[in-house]
Amino acid sequence: MATTELEPLAAFDLSVETLIIGAGACGMVAALAAHEAGQDVLLVEADPVPSGSTALSAGLIPAAGTRFQTEARIEDTPALFAQDIQAKAHNENDPDLVAALAGQAGAVIEWLADSHGLLFSLVSDFDYPGHSRRRMHGLPQRAGRELMDALRSRIEALDIPLICHRRASRLFAQNDVIAGAELTLPDGSCETVGCRRLILACNGFGGNQEMVAKHMPDIADAVWFGHDGNRGEAINWGRALGAATRHLGAYQGHGNVAHPHGILITWATITEGGFQVNAQGQRFWNESQGYSEAARAVMAQPGGSVWTIFDGRIAAIARQFDDFKLAEQQGAIAVADNVAALADQLGIPRTGLQQTFDALPQDGRDDFGRSWQSQPLVPPYHAVKVTGALFHTQGGLEIDPATARVRKADGGSFANLFAAGGAACGVSGTGDSGYLSGNGLLAATVLGYIAGRG
Repeated sequence: MATTELEPLAAFDLSVETLIIGAGACGMVAALAAHEAGQDVLLVEADPVPSGSTALSAGLIPAAGTRFQTEARIEDTPALFAQDIQAKAHNENDPDLVAALAGQAGAVIEWLADSHGLLFSLVSDFDYPGHSRRRMHGLPQRAGRELMDALRSRIEALDIPLICHRRASRLFAQNDVIAGAELTLPDGSCETVGCRRLILACNGFGGNQEMVAKHMPDIADAVWFGHDGNRGEAINWGRALGAATRHLGAYQGHGNVAHPHGILITWATITEGGFQVNAQGQRFWNESQGYSEAARAVMAQPGGSVWTIFDGRIAAIARQFDDFKLAEQQGAIAVADNVAALADQLGIPRTGLQQTFDALPQDGRDDFGRSWQSQPLVPPYHAVKVTGALFHTQGGLEIDPATARVRKADGGSFANLFAAGGAACGVSGTGDSGYLSGNGLLAATVLGYIAGRG
């Protein structure tokens, strides 16, 4: 049980200048930035090996105005990026926070590439919903685990202290100043660490079923596809200290997780011209809205699962993602030479699926409001059974965008308490439809950098 003591200890087992709780992408970026700024850093992680929600993602970070875009002859600006973020979130975000993230993302990507050797490249062969430019940056395998491994390699190369098997269980504070934290070991013993400043990089509360049911009941029954360590400690600690919280009903869902395999299927299967059908072979919504709101749409169908249908051309694009190749290896992808054979493989009515194919416009808008401009599907047809999932929460502690300091509910900010990534409120509005692709790692990396620099 995470608790907060409003009195400091007389003495700590050890003390550091900057203590960072959580060694996901956010925590490791914060550690790299703090180390570069000359700070004495300790990074602690509850798991045996750093993982977090990042390892479960595609590891893609959106950024505008980078040299990688320039090389691909894509003109983009932070201002345009900020407009896209706000448009997707119905202007529900703090504009200063949006400006900070959109404005600094490019610099953070290039810093990770130039100073730390991360081999970023631009995803230049398909579009993500809501982005008016192609601005997703990722490592060669397009996998979150690859990003985690690359960051961890830099932490180790720079001899930045990283201690695993340490779950922070208590904070110590006096007069709104954080004094340190208690860490619990696997055997139940504890040790304490004093600090001059504390960065909360321990993600959100998607793994806390009670908090999910309270703040986002419409997704409470979905598959939890995030990291089980996301239990909401940062929010509980912050509230005990009098911190402000914001948009706790915001989250990233995903309506394209292979079922029952539990493998993320890239949304390129949709954006490049694919679509989803239910057990009757019928489409049921405008798939172009985005994969986050797709979770609710999919969960509302009988059995909470549907089929995503695409073709060989789209499958070739999807194979740049290791997850898709894994789904193929595990037999999650059905392939057929015609619609009737595909329907038989999926166990859905031939007539219903054929009618759906026949109704697809080659150009213009359909009855659901989706605009079609992609190439029509051609045999062999591909399909994968998918369900809806909760990936991570997007609400959290309210911060000062310029510094990542946690704000107080009654005004002002804490002098030495910082939050970033999933511990802080992001830029996805108040629900699920405000999530723009990449918002999670955008906040993790940019706010991690801001908090680390101090």
